[in-house]
Amino acid sequence: MVSSPSSHSFFKLLKNTVIAVSGDAGRKDFFTAKGLDINEGFKVLSGAIPMLPGVTSDLQARRITLIHKRLSAIQNSEHLSKLLPKIVGDADRVIRSWQSGTLDPFDVIPKLCFQTTVRSLACSELADDENIVARLKKLYDNLDSSTTPASVLFPWFPSPSLISKLYSTKKIYDIVNRVIDQRIQSGIPQDDTLQMLVDNADDKLVILGFIMGLLVAGARSTGVTASWLITFLGTHPHWKNQAYEEVREVLSSAYSDSDSDPKFTSSGFMTSKSATTASALSTIPIDVWENKMPVLDSLIRETLRIAQPHTAMRRNMGPDTFISGARVPSGAYVVYPFSDVHLNPELYPDPYRFDPGRPKHEMPFAYVGWGAGTTICLGQRLARLQLKIMMSLMLLDTDFLIVDKTGSIPNPLPSPNWNDALTCRPPRDSCLLRFSRTEEDHQKYSPKASC
Repeated sequence: MVSSPSSHSFFKLLKNTVIAVSGDAGRKDFFTAKGLDINEGFKVLSGAIPMLPGVTSDLQARRITLIHKRLSAIQNSEHLSKLLPKIVGDADRVIRSWQSGTLDPFDVIPKLCFQTTVRSLACSELADDENIVARLKKLYDNLDSSTTPASVLFPWFPSPSLISKLYSTKKIYDIVNRVIDQRIQSGIPQDDTLQMLVDNADDKLVILGFIMGLLVAGARSTGVTASWLITFLGTHPHWKNQAYEEVREVLSSAYSDSDSDPKFTSSGFMTSKSATTASALSTIPIDVWENKMPVLDSLIRETLRIAQPHTAMRRNMGPDTFISGARVPSGAYVVYPFSDVHLNPELYPDPYRFDPGRPKHEMPFAYVGWGAGTTICLGQRLARLQLKIMMSLMLLDTDFLIVDKTGSIPNPLPSPNWNDALTCRPPRDSCLLRFSRTEEDHQKYSPKASC
């Protein structure tokens, strides 16, 4: 696609008209047009989500609004504060299960993020069972691998990929439906997201759609971002050190103003009781996680810019409209590739270079990593927290480096593959995580025996 200020590409997807837009004006109109519907866009053009009519697709506007309302509720500060120690505990447990040696970051880190997402968006019955979490992750991965151009173009044709996708969807449904029924029938409350949905007397289809649909984020987007975050940190020691110092300082500051143990000093913290890095991180207030970690924020922002090969999809559900002067008929589909702005050398010189120190552009819609205009990622508050927890634990409790299959520093450094729209992962074995735990260096940031 040509990146001119008003370039457009028109093509037919069977009987559907699809318009690909680019340029500053096109981007602005795309993200602000009122008639463009994201749910209808993904329904036809994506194909990589569980498709159950009335549950995860073909939803009434009222039901979509309710799901969004519930997603907002589980991200309020009170609920996130309750979730925090559970998310930290899950992430710490997963990392501790890794054996020192060489690991594939695009394998182990998405599994970590999926675990914390199940904890955050589903229920304790699922999150507490490692085997069920692994099974769900495999089923969601199968949805991705079963999504082919043919399955998107001909969703009615019983191809092997479609049958595989239907099988995975049915198995996911069975697992989630079973725990919902068990919770309702037992009447025993739990302090989790499922309980919030049950207590609000939401329709069972809403509960199913909420959990099944939103777990996609943990199975894919958050895991991909986290994998690249660690990859970039493992190949950029300057930023890795900056991030480490920030997390360490946050821990010190969090307790220097508190009368409660553990007490932090410039070289760590002291307490009369044994504490772990995970328990210390669990006590940091949500406000600190969100507003006192600018280095981690910049790392997330740059990773989303350079390693998120998404294409935003919409369908015009209103009357004919115009995008940058081009008419978009009612019923037509409109797409916008993030590469148009995020890899624009005029906005981001040497755009493939990882540089979290880049200045933020004041121009509207110069960055769309969390969406823009009328469509912003509704789960970004939770996703940011998950990413920061994962980075903090990795930085404080492990020693890691990115190497190639020979054990050497990759040359050239790993670069996201924008032709892989789901994971943008580099060639297999070209980017490996050399990993070990650092208990022997625990005195740098963890509890010391009280004097």
